[in-house]
Amino acid sequence: MTRRPLQALTFDLDDTLWDNQGVMALTEEGHYAWLDESLAAWLATRGESMLGQFAERLPLEAYQQRRRELAERHPLRRGNFTWIREQALCGLLEEFGLPRSAARLWSLAAMERFHDLRLGVSPYPEVTTMLDALGRRYRLASITNGNLALRRLALSRHFEVSIAAGEMHAPKPDPRCFLMTLARLGTTPERAMHIGDSWQEDILPALRLGMQAAWIAGDAPHGEALPAGVHRLTHIRELPALLERLGE
Repeated sequence: MTRRPLQALTFDLDDTLWDNQGVMALTEEGHYAWLDESLAAWLATRGESMLGQFAERLPLEAYQQRRRELAERHPLRRGNFTWIREQALCGLLEEFGLPRSAARLWSLAAMERFHDLRLGVSPYPEVTTMLDALGRRYRLASITNGNLALRRLALSRHFEVSIAAGEMHAPKPDPRCFLMTLARLGTTPERAMHIGDSWQEDILPALRLGMQAAWIAGDAPHGEALPAGVHRLTHIRELPALLERLGE
């Protein structure tokens, strides 16, 4: 049976349109260091330095462990990374000795710093031109499990629909975030292609819904033959050539 022409392309963001590892490491360390330094200065002005240094008593590893515990205790929130981070920080700040009201304010301030640093992503050089061209032929959307404030990036203008799947309690591979995106785009799975780097979170759920999928596999070893409708790419820059080969 001949496939009908594609109407829409849906994109993962992190490690698909940019390399996320470096900026995520800087963001993780940076917002915690900012909290440590800013809190110490605030406590000093209040004459409360006897509490000590926050990151010495509760290092970054304690914060990471608290997030894992929260994700286990609240499975429906496991993909809502902003909520998990805020709750973890608030709890640690209370343990440090702050009243709940101050702990809440400082956790929110730290997350503002987090989101500012998170915006330091650098899309691959080809991405903007590529999305400009694809946007003239297809309806474009993004589906991410991350908590990047995409609306604050110029790149957001390319996407008619942007879904933060974790915040809707349906992180990939949950099919609901894909179905919501397709509904908002006004298209059906068989007329859409999803592009992402994760086999488990991007490719399999798209395939199960009947979408085509472009797997940004990088230099991952070649294994068994891919299922029908799945196309392997090394880099996002190869997507336009793939669409041309498919007659799209």
